[in-house]
Amino acid sequence: MEFDLVPGGSGRNYTGILTKTIVYASTFVLFLVATAFTLAAITIPKWVSYHSDKPKFHYSYGLHHRCSSLTDACASFPQYDECHGEDRYFCSMWRTVGFLMSFAVVIEGIAIVAYLVILSGGKQLRESGWAVLSLIIVLSAMAQAASMALVAYLFDNDDRFFVGWFLDESWLMCIASWCISLFCAVTVVASARVLPSEGGYELIPDPS
Repeated sequence: MEFDLVPGGSGRNYTGILTKTIVYASTFVLFLVATAFTLAAITIPKWVSYHSDKPKFHYSYGLHHRCSSLTDACASFPQYDECHGEDRYFCSMWRTVGFLMSFAVVIEGIAIVAYLVILSGGKQLRESGWAVLSLIIVLSAMAQAASMALVAYLFDNDDRFFVGWFLDESWLMCIASWCISLFCAVTVVASARVLPSEGGYELIPDPS
C-alpha cells in the first residue's frame, strides 16, 4: 500500500516542525561559534603583526592593545598622544574598527536573544521570526566585514606597516565570524522559503 503526505487531519507526522526546529537550532550553534570568534578577535591583540627571526622579535597590534616581545608586555593602544598630528587619521580609523567590533558584539547578543525566543516560542514565531532574525545577523556581519576592510586598508596604505608585517589571527577570526554569520542568515531565510509550513501532515492511502 502506498501513502502520500497531505496536510491536515489527525495522526500527523510533524515534518515541518522538526525540520525548522533543527535549522534554527543548528544555525544557533554555528552563530554561537561566530560570536566566540568575534569576542576572541576583540580580546586577542593580533590584528596586524610583525615577526623577525634575526634578531628574535615580535610586535603586534590589537584593537585596544599593542604588544612587544622586547618588553614582554602589552600597552593600551591607541594612546592619547598618538591621536594628534600625522597619526590622527590612523588613530580615528583604528578606533572606528574597535567601535564597529563592539557594535557587532551587541548585535550578536540581540541575535542570540532572538534565537532563544524563537526556539522557545510556538509555531507563529518559527514561521515569522526568520525575517527579523536574519536582518539582525546580517547587521552584525556587515559591521565585522567593515572592520576587516578598514584594517586591510590601513595595512595596505599606512606607512607604519612595511615589509614583514602581516594580517594576523584576530583579523582572520573576524573574517570567519562574519562568514559564518552570513551562512546562518542565508540558511534561515532559505528554510523559511523552501521548507513546508508547520501545519503537520498525515499519511493516507493512495487512491490509485
